[in-house]
Amino acid sequence: MKKEKIFFTITACVVVLLLASCATVKNYQPNKPFVFDNKVIVNGNIPKDEKKRLTIDLQNYWDDSLKAPKLQKLFLWSTIKNPPAFDSTNIGRTKRYMNSYLNSNGYYYTVFKDSIPKYDTVNKQIRVTVYMIINAGKNISIDSAVYALSDSNMQKLALQHFNKTLLKKGTPFNKEVINSEKDRVTDIFRNNGYYKFSKDDIFAEADTTDNKLLTLTLDPFEQVKLLGEAAKSRKENPKWDIMIKQKPVTDSSKLEQYFIRKIFYYPETKPTDFPDSLIMKNDLKLQSRNDITMFYRDGKFKMKPLREHTYLKTGNFYNESLYYKTINTFSKMGAWQQVDSRIVVSAKDSLDFHFFLIPAPKQNYSIDFEVSRNTGDITSGDLLGVSTSFNYRNRNVWKRAIQSVTTFRVGVEFSPRLTVDSLIQTRQFSLSQTYTFPKLIVPFPKWRYLNTLENKRTIVNGSAAYTDRKGYYVLKSFNTNWGYEWGKKNLTWLFKPLNIELYKVDTLAGLIKLFAENPFLRNSFRNGNVVGSSLSVIKTINSIRHPDASHFIRLGLEGSGNFLSLFKPLSDQIFQYVKTEAEYRYIYKFRKTQIATRFFAGAAFPKSGQVMPAFKQYFEGGPTSMRAWGLRQLGLGSSILSDTSTSGYTDRFGDLSLEGNVEYRFTLWNFSSVKIASALYADVGNVWALKKDAGNPNAEINLARFGKDLAIGVGSGLRLDATYFLLRLDFAYKVKDPARQTNGGWMDFSNIQFKEKRVNGAEISNLVFQFGIGLPF
Repeated sequence: MKKEKIFFTITACVVVLLLASCATVKNYQPNKPFVFDNKVIVNGNIPKDEKKRLTIDLQNYWDDSLKAPKLQKLFLWSTIKNPPAFDSTNIGRTKRYMNSYLNSNGYYYTVFKDSIPKYDTVNKQIRVTVYMIINAGKNISIDSAVYALSDSNMQKLALQHFNKTLLKKGTPFNKEVINSEKDRVTDIFRNNGYYKFSKDDIFAEADTTDNKLLTLTLDPFEQVKLLGEAAKSRKENPKWDIMIKQKPVTDSSKLEQYFIRKIFYYPETKPTDFPDSLIMKNDLKLQSRNDITMFYRDGKFKMKPLREHTYLKTGNFYNESLYYKTINTFSKMGAWQQVDSRIVVSAKDSLDFHFFLIPAPKQNYSIDFEVSRNTGDITSGDLLGVSTSFNYRNRNVWKRAIQSVTTFRVGVEFSPRLTVDSLIQTRQFSLSQTYTFPKLIVPFPKWRYLNTLENKRTIVNGSAAYTDRKGYYVLKSFNTNWGYEWGKKNLTWLFKPLNIELYKVDTLAGLIKLFAENPFLRNSFRNGNVVGSSLSVIKTINSIRHPDASHFIRLGLEGSGNFLSLFKPLSDQIFQYVKTEAEYRYIYKFRKTQIATRFFAGAAFPKSGQVMPAFKQYFEGGPTSMRAWGLRQLGLGSSILSDTSTSGYTDRFGDLSLEGNVEYRFTLWNFSSVKIASALYADVGNVWALKKDAGNPNAEINLARFGKDLAIGVGSGLRLDATYFLLRLDFAYKVKDPARQTNGGWMDFSNIQFKEKRVNGAEISNLVFQFGIGLPF
């Protein structure tokens, strides 16, 4: 016990030291002041978040002669090399840089106070911390916005879309919103045939005049009063009127609306081909239909998939959004590794489009090898798992850019007791086949709404698996489903109207004995099938104004057997349930670190009189979940049933799952393209049953006991990031364990224990190590 206390104390001290900010200075001039650190202090009556944003961004606008060149090396330790000598005359340039940045963000009445150099003498180092104190004042807002374009047709078109302007009354003025509005107006024109129009052809003019100053008066005292009121108004509530104007037209073609004349495809383009040469002269074979032509050498592709994914229609006005949508769709189909294009002006008001597609290798094979360790199984000891999967991919089935993936997987689990009789504990074989069609195969293909969707795919999957757990059970399963995937910008939908899963369990002597000791396990290992559908939607949010912040939202709904309740013979053989899930992730990136958070909630509701099968229930623990617990080793609630059992079965499954995670990620070392990183994290959550079970008390969700049921783990670890893959070794400690019968489940800070004994004599480790591939979330 004493050794454990000493170890924990040393670990705590190390963590504290690692969190302390230290800096080493190299190549400085002794006994001469040099720049050691920079501080920006933003004052003013502005929102807290805006003040924080400005403070962070302004750090990038120090003049090099006043900026401490810090290099992060280890945790929060940093090294300063060749620091510049401090010279107060250099402050002026920094003020100009920062003021220009603030002007671009709409702060035109900023006041800079004199910087306050702070001197600290360490040995022969005269360290200067340079402060820049800024009173940003109020951000200028937009009072009104109008369009004043010289071309009447363009003026009319712009006014038709004025309701979507970004220059709304009260909007903070900055260069970003002006540029965004110019982009929006330019997109309107280029999506309506104005092919040669560009963003540089329009400009924004700001009217800063106070209308009070236009009042005619001969009284000098009244004029002074008006000037004072105008100055006060500009300071307290500055507003500008914005006018979008058109530059003088020197090229009349910029006012011309262009039509789409012809479309050409080159689906067998070689990397060595020159697109311009193919346009001018080529000896390729061709296939034409109306104003669409495909040039080819060997006939590897049909023209129909290309036509179906071309959003440009001959005879329509040029539309830049549809042009790029077509290119992006070709790129994501998988049959081509690179897509290029050319637009040729073929007449005064007509355009020809040429798409050059370089095929990806049609077929490829791959072999994956995995090693895993499973400590939460129905057997009494640890298992070492080894699996190999053979993958075959065909990117152009039937010459229609259909993707085909075939996977055969073989896996075994070995017992650590390497005897002849018990060497292999589990054997598993599985075969899966997936076809991805680059379109939506639906009974109403001409529905106009389908043309507005992007990245449309139909996914058909089938798989079969055979698992032989020696002495316990043989599980046979067959799954097949038909699904659709589509998206638009940062929104993705996945709908599976038909999902069929068939399961058959042959119970052996070991499992029958386990049923006698734990009757509740019968529900987890009963035969049954799933026939239903599912819907999920994923939304990602990345703000232009806050590029360092990203949001991820996922919602899911799944059901089985509900429509079969009318057919009694079938409903008795099919699991009937509804399952809902919600997940939210938020990541904010700083210059060298980042904060990552995640929240997950899921609930499964079986039909009255039924229970959820184990393979559809929730579990927690493992390298991507509650990391202070092993896989499937947390819950249910604050139940201690598993801790009192002597069967050796410790897996826990529940109908309700709640989990929250937060990580502070930072880099330790950089070696070329390889990065050694770490993180400090905390996990909170648990799984529960939805119904009360007399045989398993405290396993059900209960709001009065919710706080006691929550588990908490904290930890850290190492991450090896080699760009293409990331290996992760985390360790976590059970700060609060609902199954702990002392101190309300909380750890005893005065008596740190790395292992505990439970009611059944089982020894539980409070410090858990997890190995994972990729980030946990």
